[in-house]
Amino acid sequence: MQCSSAKAPIETVFTLPGPPPKFAVTSPQLMASTSYPNELAVLSSPTVAEPVATKIAEKHSYGEILKSSVLVGGSSFLNIGISIVRTKAIAILLGPSGFGLFGLFGSVADLTQGLAGLGVNSSGVRQIAESVGTGDELQIARTAAVLRRTSIVLGLLGATFLLLLSGPVSRLTFGSAREAAAVALLSLAVLLRLISAGQSALIQGTRRIADLAKMNVLGALFGLFTSVPLVYVFRERGVVPSLISVAAMTLLTSWWYSRKISIRKTTVTLTQICQEARELLKLGSVFMASGFMTMGVAYFIRITILHEVGFAATGLYQSAWNLGGFYVGIILQAMGADFYPRLTASINNKEEANRLVNEQTLVGMLVAGPGVLATLSFAPLLIALFYSAKFGAAVGVLRWICLGAMLQVITWPMGFITIAKGRQGFFFFSEFAWTMVAVALALFCVKHYGLEGAGVAFFGSYVFHAVLTYPIARHMTGFRWSSHNFRTGTVFFVVIAFVFATFYVLPTTWAAGIGALTSVITTAYSVKTLLTLSSSEGFPRPLRRLLGTERYSHLES
Repeated sequence: MQCSSAKAPIETVFTLPGPPPKFAVTSPQLMASTSYPNELAVLSSPTVAEPVATKIAEKHSYGEILKSSVLVGGSSFLNIGISIVRTKAIAILLGPSGFGLFGLFGSVADLTQGLAGLGVNSSGVRQIAESVGTGDELQIARTAAVLRRTSIVLGLLGATFLLLLSGPVSRLTFGSAREAAAVALLSLAVLLRLISAGQSALIQGTRRIADLAKMNVLGALFGLFTSVPLVYVFRERGVVPSLISVAAMTLLTSWWYSRKISIRKTTVTLTQICQEARELLKLGSVFMASGFMTMGVAYFIRITILHEVGFAATGLYQSAWNLGGFYVGIILQAMGADFYPRLTASINNKEEANRLVNEQTLVGMLVAGPGVLATLSFAPLLIALFYSAKFGAAVGVLRWICLGAMLQVITWPMGFITIAKGRQGFFFFSEFAWTMVAVALALFCVKHYGLEGAGVAFFGSYVFHAVLTYPIARHMTGFRWSSHNFRTGTVFFVVIAFVFATFYVLPTTWAAGIGALTSVITTAYSVKTLLTLSSSEGFPRPLRRLLGTERYSHLES
C-alpha cells in the first residue's frame, strides 16, 4: 500500500501508499528565499547570529510538525468517533440488510468519485503549494481559480456519468434495475463531494492546517446530525438522502473555511485554464492510478488468502490489517497534511527539502516507534479487545504488519520528494514496481506460509520500497539520512526486532513483559527528544524541567 493516499495497513480512513493513499498528502521552516504573500504567511529572515538563528529555526521547524500532527491527528480521532456513532445508529435503525444497502450505495459513490475526480484533490494540493511558494499573488489566484473550476467540471461529469448509467449500475450492484432511481439521485452526492475536494485541496495547499482540522470535524458532526434523522424517518428510502446530506455538510464547511483565504481576484484566460488544468490532470491521473493499484493489491491478497487458506482466514487478516495500520495510518495522515504542501513549496531548494524530509522522518520514528512496540507486545490483548478471542490466530500476521508499518513511516517522507517534484513518470514507476513485488510476495508467501505469510509479504514489500525509494530521492535532491536519523532508526529497529524475536524464543508472558518495558522506555525517550527538538513554549514548565528540556528555553526567547 502506498499515501491521499500511500500504502497503509488500514483501508477505512487512510489509504497509505500512493501519495496521498502511500502518500497522502515543510519545511520545518521555509528558507528566507521562499517568499509567501502576506495573507498566507509571514516568514522573515533572522537577524541574530547564525548558529543561534539556525538552532531556533530548527526547533520551530520540529514544533510546526508536532503542532500540525496534533491538530490533524486529533481531528482524525474525533472523526473516527463521529463515524462510529453514525455507523452504529444507522446499523441499529436499518438492521443487517438495510445496513448492507447503505454500504453498497456508499461504495458506488466512492468508486464514482475516485474515477471522476482523476486525483485532482491530491494534485491540487501540490499545485497550490507550488504557487504559494513562488510568492506570486497572481499565480496563486490563477491556480486557485482553475482548481475550483476543474473540480466543478469533474463533479458535473461524474454526476452525469452516474446519472446516465444508473440503470446498468443498479443491475450490476443490486441484480436488478429497482434501485436505478436511487443511484441516479446518488449522483448529487458525487457532485458535492468533488466540489468539496477542490476546496479542501485549496485549504491544505495554503497550509491552513487548523482550518482543515476544524473543517473535517465540523463536516462530520453536521453530517451526523443530518444523516441519522433522515434514516430514522425514511428508513431504507433515506439511505441515499443521508449520503447526500453528509456530502452537502462537507461542502458547506469546506466552502466556509476556503472563503477565509485571502486570494486576489483575477481574470483567467482560456489558455491559462488549459495550462493549469493540464498540470492538475497529468499528476492527478497518476495519483488515481496509484490508488487503484493499491486497491488492486489489497483485493489480490484477500483473494489469495481465500483460495489458499480459507474464508475464515480473510476475516483474521482483515482484523490484523485494521489494527496494524490504525495507529501508523493516523500518524501519516496527520503529518502529511502539512508536510506535503511545505515540501512542495521548498522543493527547488534541495538543502531545505532534504532537511524537511529528515525532520519529518525523525518525528515519524519517534511517534510511531513506541506505538509499534506496544502493538507487538500486546497483540493478543488488542485482538481480543477490538474483536474477540476467536480472532487469536491473527496475532502472528499482526506482528509482521507492525514491522512493515514501521518501515512505511521511514520510507513515506522520501516518497513525497517525487510528488513534490511533479515527476509523474518516476512516481508511477515506483508505484507500479511496488505493486508487482507486493503481488508476487503475497502469492509466494501465502502459498508457502499460510495466513502469516500475508504479513511477511507486507513487510517484504516495504523492504523493497525502501530500497527503491532511497536511490530515487538521492537522484532528485541528493537526499541522505542525517546521522541523527540513522542512529535513531538503528536503535528502534534493533529494539523492535529484538521484541519481535522474543515471542518466538521465550514464553509469551516473558516476551510480553520485555515488550512492555521497552515500550515504556522508548515512549519516555521519544517524549523527551520531541520536547527537546521542538519549541517547548506550549508545554508546562514543570514538565519541561522533569524531562530536562528547560535548559533549551533560552533559545526560544
